[in-house]
Amino acid sequence: MKGGLRIAGFCVVCVLVFALYLLEAHLQDLCNQYRAGAYMIDWLDRIHNGAASNPVGGVTTQGDKVIVMARLEEEPTDWVEQHLPESFHLNSWQRAIYIVNPSHETRQNADTLTIPLNKGHESMAYFTYIINNYHNLPSTIAFLHAHRAGFLMAWHVDAPLHDNVIAMRNLQLDFVQQNGYVNLRCNWNPGCNGSPHYNGHVTEQAWQDVFEDTSTPPLNLSSPTQQEIAGRTYIRKPVEIGAACCAQFAVSRDQVRRRPLEDYIKFRQWILDTELSDASSGRVMEYLWHIIFGMQGVYCPDEQLCYCQVYGRC
Repeated sequence: MKGGLRIAGFCVVCVLVFALYLLEAHLQDLCNQYRAGAYMIDWLDRIHNGAASNPVGGVTTQGDKVIVMARLEEEPTDWVEQHLPESFHLNSWQRAIYIVNPSHETRQNADTLTIPLNKGHESMAYFTYIINNYHNLPSTIAFLHAHRAGFLMAWHVDAPLHDNVIAMRNLQLDFVQQNGYVNLRCNWNPGCNGSPHYNGHVTEQAWQDVFEDTSTPPLNLSSPTQQEIAGRTYIRKPVEIGAACCAQFAVSRDQVRRRPLEDYIKFRQWILDTELSDASSGRVMEYLWHIIFGMQGVYCPDEQLCYCQVYGRC
């Protein structure tokens, strides 16, 4: 009997130890994903030094630039106008903010930017902006979410205090022009931290449906990846697809125009037509933006190099 109790006790201890191990691993992953340590340091530094709420970073080039975002009507986005105003100031930005769920009264306002259908999360607004402004694009386009900051709400904003104002004030426009496309998240977690990079959202069917009848292959792929079937060009899906989440990025005008306008119309039409849900279709696009804008199937630049090139944090 005593032997049985010892074995049972030993098993309970093993289970508890294993559970604690899993919990620790999960907490470490969350801390990495949220950059909790860096966030706490930045927060304490702001309190201790009484720093301004919007420190100005080292934007290297002034030029015409725009922030594009999708927002719910109830979401406050006045932070863009207040802290990144349209002016001749170095850190000023034009803005194109699309209301995805406009009320009847809002629709009556001719100045309101809206989308054809509230589907695909932010991608419907992103494509709508490109389509409507393709022939009159500014030199730099930054695609952002509507929330400015916050440890929980904006954890994916890869700037001190998860603050999109700080991110935009530090964005290195020269590098955007040089590279054509930059993901605004350098942290690999999630999206780049798995290896190999098997993306469950971009299925073979989704890949073919999105790129069918566009100017394929995607700009980074060479001709052996395509084949003609019944007069249509089909593109082989890369074995690995990976990029840091979460659909916030910046592109140059020239990079956008490496694809014809018709491509973007077809991409948006896929969102309108697909049977995938709002969330699922948006997730597919989230992991295709880098490919649409000419990057390799796996776009995971070294984190420290990314912070240096994208934000000047060298």
